[in-house]
Amino acid sequence: MNTRGRYSPGIGNGRGGNVNSNPNFQARNPHQQYVQRNAVQYQQQFQQQQWLRRNPTGNDVSSNEVEKAVQSEAVDSSSQDWKARLKIPPTDTRYKTEDVTATKGNEFEDYFLKRELLMGIYEKGFERPSPIQEESIPIALTGRDILARAKNGTGKTAAFCIPALEKIDQDNNVIQVVILVPTRELALQTSQVCKELGKHLKIQVMVTTGGTSLKDDIMRLYQPVHLLVGTPGRILDLAKKGVCVLKDCSMLVMDEADKLLSPEFQPSVEQLIRFLPAHRQILMFSATFPVTVKDFKDRFLLKPYVINLMDELTLKGITQFYAFVEERQKVHCLNTLFSKLQINQSIIFCNSVNRVELLAKKITELGYSCFYIHAKMLQDHRNRVFHDFRNGACRNLVCTDLFTRGIDIQAVNVVINFDFPKNSETYLHRVGRSGRFGHLGLAVNLITYEDRFNLYRIEQELGTEIKQIPPQIDQGIYCRLILGLLRCGKSSRLRWTNYLRPDIKRGPFTIEEEKIIIRMHGMLGNRWAAIASQLPGRTDNEVKKTSGTQT
Repeated sequence: MNTRGRYSPGIGNGRGGNVNSNPNFQARNPHQQYVQRNAVQYQQQFQQQQWLRRNPTGNDVSSNEVEKAVQSEAVDSSSQDWKARLKIPPTDTRYKTEDVTATKGNEFEDYFLKRELLMGIYEKGFERPSPIQEESIPIALTGRDILARAKNGTGKTAAFCIPALEKIDQDNNVIQVVILVPTRELALQTSQVCKELGKHLKIQVMVTTGGTSLKDDIMRLYQPVHLLVGTPGRILDLAKKGVCVLKDCSMLVMDEADKLLSPEFQPSVEQLIRFLPAHRQILMFSATFPVTVKDFKDRFLLKPYVINLMDELTLKGITQFYAFVEERQKVHCLNTLFSKLQINQSIIFCNSVNRVELLAKKITELGYSCFYIHAKMLQDHRNRVFHDFRNGACRNLVCTDLFTRGIDIQAVNVVINFDFPKNSETYLHRVGRSGRFGHLGLAVNLITYEDRFNLYRIEQELGTEIKQIPPQIDQGIYCRLILGLLRCGKSSRLRWTNYLRPDIKRGPFTIEEEKIIIRMHGMLGNRWAAIASQLPGRTDNEVKKTSGTQT
């Protein structure tokens, strides 16, 4: 048996030193192995070093897997074609205000995020960071505490979800990030955003709120969970039972932080923080920060980085009107608004649960589709209403202040305060349900004689102007058409086009045509461009028949 093959060259017959050593090995060029490498091999070596730096656990992976991953990245980085393979939704060409366009010109790639996270960001439809994202993402990635204040609907959710997903180690099956929110609907919405942004990452996201099965949550926590979204009371309950282990949780996010620091939630939040490690990162985001935030900041945050983008409190794209009415005239006034406004979807606020249900019944009797939602409903019913309204199954939603916090429904362009709020903070969050992410919106307030002083006080506190409603409201101030109709042939059939082009007739359109355009774009958002090109032509009679049907 020849045993030479078992030894490295230079060993000879098994004896060390220069005795009977391999002459070919001794005469070798000491740098030959490097001379033989070409530019591609150098690039692969560099990529392998970079891969191992980003993945400390890479040493445990087999060399074949490392080489395969490195070669794949080398090809991608050289060709830069990874974006071309993404399923990116069409560009949103709706008009946007400076609330989201006044940026520094940064790109998401500038933050050196994981490739898989960038893929999720672009497939979500994000193009560039908004101002709050530009300010918060790089600071959050350094591990510093943040106290951020920005307007409603300017991208705060992605501002903390992106750094949270970036910092999670997917190979460590422990809870690493907790996101606290004040309402169940906001918890569902935030968890969905995390799942969509991180869909190319192997990250497990769990949502837990009160009103759902505690047993199911306990069973779920026996499975790997990296990111936990929920309300403070439920997460605290799970932590006290020893099921939700937070000793490895390095980041705590408080969305709508001012609400979480209200007497209703603050004791639970402070108890929950005691379950976290001493060296944790806390991010606080909200549109309003009361005095109570300062005390909390001094006790729990370590030299926080303060971000304040509130040069003015209300969104630039929202036009605000008031109408003086008597209490018994409110329903009639609401009916008039429905008939005169071009509504994609509307949210109508009342100050009590009983009035919510009564008003929803009245609106239905008037012939308009309407859902309602409030805190006393069963959680399953609330989830169903929230899901259906988001998907455009209904045009109008009547609700209490349960729906004022963080709820992001792009199709909502009109908010109506059927009952005027008592304070400026509630008013600010209510009207912020329209005009999301720099788009246009309309807020109409029905004011009785008793509300007149509240109206003046809220104007002064917010530094805004609420004008008296005119006989006719210009449609351009709360929705702008980006879609066109192209009339084709003698049959006068209508062909939908995804975006306006110079060669397409821009109007004037009939009211029925405009209603359909606005309704479809409002319900489908970015998906409309892809769907519109597949729709069949429709005759004028078909269009009129459809526009006369309430959805």
